[in-house]
Amino acid sequence: MEQQTILVVDDNKEIVFSLGKLLEYEGYRILKAYDGIEALDVLQEEEVDLILLDVMMPRLNGLSALMKIRENNKIPVIILSAKTEESDKVSGLVMGADDYIEKPYNPAELTARVAAQLRRYHTWGGSAPKEEEDRLVNGGIVLDRQMKVAEVDGQEVKLTATEYRILEVLMEHPGQVFSAEQIYERAWKEIANYAVENTVMVHIRHIREKLEINPKKPKYVKVVWGIGYKMEKY
Repeated sequence: MEQQTILVVDDNKEIVFSLGKLLEYEGYRILKAYDGIEALDVLQEEEVDLILLDVMMPRLNGLSALMKIRENNKIPVIILSAKTEESDKVSGLVMGADDYIEKPYNPAELTARVAAQLRRYHTWGGSAPKEEEDRLVNGGIVLDRQMKVAEVDGQEVKLTATEYRILEVLMEHPGQVFSAEQIYERAWKEIANYAVENTVMVHIRHIREKLEINPKKPKYVKVVWGIGYKMEKY
Protein backbone atom coordinates (compact mmCIF):
# COMPACT_ATOMS: atom_id res chain seq x y z
CA MET A 1 0.00 0.00 0.00
CA GLU A 2 1.28 3.47 -0.88
CA GLN A 3 2.58 5.42 2.11
CA GLN A 4 0.06 7.97 3.35
CA THR A 5 1.05 11.56 4.10
CA ILE A 6 0.02 13.53 7.18
CA LEU A 7 0.56 17.26 7.60
CA VAL A 8 1.14 18.25 11.24
CA VAL A 9 0.47 21.96 11.90
CA ASP A 10 1.30 23.53 15.28
CA ASP A 11 3.37 26.53 16.36
CA ASN A 12 4.82 24.44 19.21
CA LYS A 13 7.81 22.73 17.58
CA GLU A 14 8.07 20.15 20.35
CA ILE A 15 4.50 19.02 19.68
CA VAL A 16 5.17 18.84 15.94
CA PHE A 17 8.31 16.82 16.59
CA SER A 18 6.65 14.36 18.98
CA LEU A 19 3.57 13.92 16.78
CA GLY A 20 5.81 13.43 13.78
CA LYS A 21 7.82 10.72 15.49
CA LEU A 22 4.69 8.97 16.77
CA LEU A 23 3.10 8.90 13.32
CA GLU A 24 6.31 8.01 11.50
CA TYR A 25 6.52 4.98 13.78
CA GLU A 26 3.04 4.03 12.52
CA GLY A 27 4.34 4.14 8.94
CA TYR A 28 3.12 7.55 7.79
CA ARG A 29 5.06 10.14 5.84
CA ILE A 30 5.09 13.40 7.81
CA LEU A 31 5.07 16.99 6.60
CA LYS A 32 5.38 19.87 9.06
CA ALA A 33 4.12 23.45 9.27
CA TYR A 34 4.16 25.94 12.13
CA ASP A 35 1.26 28.24 11.24
CA GLY A 36 -1.71 28.37 8.90
CA ILE A 37 0.10 30.14 6.09
CA GLU A 38 2.84 27.51 6.02
CA ALA A 39 0.18 24.80 6.01
CA LEU A 40 -1.56 26.32 2.97
CA ASP A 41 1.80 26.61 1.20
CA VAL A 42 2.52 22.92 1.84
CA LEU A 43 -0.87 21.95 0.40
CA GLN A 44 -0.02 23.82 -2.79
CA GLU A 45 3.12 21.72 -3.25
CA GLU A 46 2.33 18.31 -1.75
CA GLU A 47 -0.32 15.59 -1.88
CA VAL A 48 -1.66 15.26 1.68
CA ASP A 49 -4.00 12.56 3.03
CA LEU A 50 -4.82 14.09 6.44
CA ILE A 51 -4.10 17.25 8.46
CA LEU A 52 -3.60 17.57 12.21
CA LEU A 53 -4.32 21.25 12.82
CA ASP A 54 -3.70 23.33 15.94
CA VAL A 55 -6.03 26.27 16.61
CA MET A 56 -3.94 28.96 18.30
CA MET A 57 -1.11 29.90 15.93
CA PRO A 58 0.53 33.14 14.74
CA ARG A 59 0.01 34.79 11.34
CA LEU A 60 -2.96 32.59 10.38
CA ASN A 61 -4.73 30.56 13.05
CA GLY A 62 -6.08 27.05 12.59
CA LEU A 63 -9.72 27.98 12.12
CA SER A 64 -8.93 30.57 9.46
CA ALA A 65 -6.67 28.05 7.72
CA LEU A 66 -9.45 25.47 7.88
CA MET A 67 -11.85 27.83 6.12
CA LYS A 68 -9.32 28.27 3.32
CA ILE A 69 -8.69 24.53 3.09
CA ARG A 70 -12.40 23.74 2.84
CA GLU A 71 -12.88 26.11 -0.11
CA ASN A 72 -11.65 23.38 -2.46
CA ASN A 73 -10.35 20.44 -0.45
CA LYS A 74 -12.17 17.60 1.32
CA ILE A 75 -9.22 15.80 2.93
CA PRO A 76 -9.75 14.89 6.60
CA VAL A 77 -8.83 17.55 9.14
CA ILE A 78 -8.47 16.77 12.84
CA ILE A 79 -8.39 19.80 15.14
CA LEU A 80 -5.90 19.79 18.03
CA SER A 81 -7.18 21.85 20.96
CA ALA A 82 -6.59 22.26 24.68
CA LYS A 83 -9.34 21.12 27.05
CA THR A 84 -10.09 24.76 27.91
CA GLU A 85 -10.81 25.63 24.26
CA GLU A 86 -14.30 24.09 24.01
CA SER A 87 -15.53 26.86 21.71
CA ASP A 88 -12.66 26.17 19.32
CA LYS A 89 -13.67 22.52 19.05
CA VAL A 90 -17.23 23.47 18.18
CA SER A 91 -16.12 26.17 15.74
CA GLY A 92 -13.74 23.72 14.08
CA LEU A 93 -16.47 21.16 13.51
CA VAL A 94 -18.84 23.82 12.20
CA MET A 95 -16.20 25.00 9.73
CA GLY A 96 -15.68 21.51 8.37
CA ALA A 97 -13.25 19.64 10.62
CA ASP A 98 -13.87 15.90 10.75
CA ASP A 99 -12.81 15.36 14.37
CA TYR A 100 -10.94 16.95 17.25
CA ILE A 101 -8.41 15.69 19.75
CA GLU A 102 -7.71 17.29 23.11
CA LYS A 103 -4.24 18.20 24.32
CA PRO A 104 -2.52 16.55 26.03
CA TYR A 105 -3.41 13.73 23.68
CA ASN A 106 -3.41 10.00 24.34
CA PRO A 107 -1.03 8.50 21.73
CA ALA A 108 -3.11 5.33 21.25
CA GLU A 109 -6.35 7.30 20.80
CA LEU A 110 -4.70 9.76 18.42
CA THR A 111 -3.26 7.08 16.15
CA ALA A 112 -6.59 5.20 16.20
CA ARG A 113 -8.53 8.28 15.17
CA VAL A 114 -6.03 9.17 12.48
CA ALA A 115 -6.28 5.64 11.08
CA ALA A 116 -10.11 5.77 11.20
CA GLN A 117 -10.27 9.08 9.31
CA LEU A 118 -7.81 7.88 6.68
CA ARG A 119 -9.69 4.61 6.25
CA ARG A 120 -12.99 6.43 5.72
CA TYR A 121 -11.45 9.01 3.42
CA HIS A 122 -9.86 6.46 1.09
CA THR A 123 -12.83 4.08 1.04
CA TRP A 124 -15.47 6.82 0.90
CA GLY A 125 -16.00 6.38 -2.83
CA GLY A 126 -15.98 2.60 -2.48
CA SER A 127 -17.42 0.47 -5.24
CA ALA A 128 -20.25 1.89 -7.29
CA PRO A 129 -23.63 1.20 -5.71
CA LYS A 130 -26.27 -0.76 -7.56
CA GLU A 131 -28.04 1.25 -10.23
CA GLU A 132 -31.32 1.40 -8.34
CA GLU A 133 -29.51 2.71 -5.28
CA ASP A 134 -27.55 5.45 -7.06
CA ARG A 135 -29.82 8.27 -5.90
CA LEU A 136 -31.63 8.93 -2.66
CA VAL A 137 -34.48 11.43 -3.02
CA ASN A 138 -36.55 13.05 -0.28
CA GLY A 139 -38.57 16.14 -1.12
CA GLY A 140 -36.17 18.62 -2.69
CA ILE A 141 -33.03 16.81 -1.50
CA VAL A 142 -31.19 14.50 -3.89
CA LEU A 143 -28.17 12.47 -2.81
CA ASP A 144 -26.13 11.10 -5.72
CA ARG A 145 -24.20 8.18 -4.27
CA GLN A 146 -22.01 7.66 -7.32
CA MET A 147 -20.88 11.27 -7.54
CA LYS A 148 -21.00 11.73 -3.75
CA VAL A 149 -22.83 15.04 -4.00
CA ALA A 150 -26.02 16.48 -2.56
CA GLU A 151 -28.48 18.85 -4.21
CA VAL A 152 -31.26 20.90 -2.68
CA ASP A 153 -33.92 22.17 -5.08
CA GLY A 154 -31.52 21.60 -7.97
CA GLN A 155 -28.58 23.43 -6.39
CA GLU A 156 -25.47 21.49 -5.36
CA VAL A 157 -24.62 21.79 -1.67
CA LYS A 158 -21.00 21.45 -0.60
CA LEU A 159 -20.73 18.92 2.21
CA THR A 160 -17.67 17.57 3.96
CA ALA A 161 -17.14 13.81 3.84
CA THR A 162 -18.48 13.46 7.38
CA GLU A 163 -21.56 15.59 6.68
CA TYR A 164 -22.29 13.52 3.58
CA ARG A 165 -22.13 10.25 5.52
CA ILE A 166 -24.48 11.54 8.23
CA LEU A 167 -26.96 12.80 5.63
CA GLU A 168 -26.78 9.45 3.84
CA VAL A 169 -27.60 7.61 7.07
CA LEU A 170 -30.66 9.81 7.67
CA MET A 171 -31.85 9.69 4.05
CA GLU A 172 -31.59 5.91 3.88
CA HIS A 173 -34.20 5.71 6.66
CA PRO A 174 -36.57 8.71 6.40
CA GLY A 175 -38.80 9.05 9.43
CA GLN A 176 -36.60 6.83 11.61
CA VAL A 177 -35.15 8.40 14.76
CA PHE A 178 -31.44 7.84 15.43
CA SER A 179 -29.63 8.59 18.66
CA ALA A 180 -26.33 10.48 18.46
CA GLU A 181 -24.52 7.23 19.24
CA GLN A 182 -26.30 5.38 16.42
CA ILE A 183 -25.49 8.14 13.94
CA TYR A 184 -21.87 8.14 15.04
CA GLU A 185 -21.49 4.38 14.69
CA ARG A 186 -23.14 4.31 11.25
CA ALA A 187 -21.43 7.40 9.83
CA TRP A 188 -18.02 7.03 11.47
CA LYS A 189 -18.20 3.22 11.31
CA GLU A 190 -16.70 2.73 14.74
CA ILE A 191 -18.01 2.10 18.24
CA ALA A 192 -19.13 5.22 20.11
CA ASN A 193 -16.92 4.48 23.08
CA TYR A 194 -16.53 8.10 24.22
CA ALA A 195 -18.80 11.14 24.44
CA VAL A 196 -20.02 11.72 20.88
CA GLU A 197 -23.23 13.71 21.41
CA ASN A 198 -21.61 17.12 20.98
CA THR A 199 -19.67 16.00 17.91
CA VAL A 200 -22.80 14.71 16.18
CA MET A 201 -24.83 17.75 17.26
CA VAL A 202 -22.39 20.17 15.65
CA HIS A 203 -22.30 18.21 12.39
CA ILE A 204 -26.12 18.06 12.31
CA ARG A 205 -26.30 21.82 12.86
CA HIS A 206 -23.89 22.40 10.02
CA ILE A 207 -25.90 20.12 7.71
CA ARG A 208 -29.08 22.03 8.55
CA GLU A 209 -27.40 25.34 7.81
CA LYS A 210 -26.56 24.05 4.34
CA LEU A 211 -29.83 22.25 3.54
CA GLU A 212 -32.56 24.29 5.17
CA ILE A 213 -34.06 27.59 4.09
CA ASN A 214 -34.50 28.43 7.77
CA PRO A 215 -32.14 26.26 9.90
CA LYS A 216 -33.96 27.36 13.08
CA LYS A 217 -37.20 25.93 11.70
CA PRO A 218 -35.95 22.97 9.70
CA LYS A 219 -38.10 21.17 7.16
CA TYR A 220 -35.95 18.08 6.75
CA VAL A 221 -33.51 17.31 9.58
CA LYS A 222 -35.44 17.35 12.84
CA VAL A 223 -34.42 17.03 16.48
CA VAL A 224 -36.46 14.59 18.52
CA TRP A 225 -35.84 15.95 21.99
CA GLY A 226 -34.29 13.51 24.42
CA ILE A 227 -33.90 10.85 21.73
CA GLY A 228 -31.95 12.01 18.69
CA TYR A 229 -32.44 13.07 15.07
CA LYS A 230 -34.46 12.09 12.03
CA MET A 231 -34.98 12.98 8.38
CA GLU A 232 -38.61 14.03 7.88
CA LYS A 233 -40.18 11.96 5.14
CA TYR A 234 -41.60 13.74 2.06
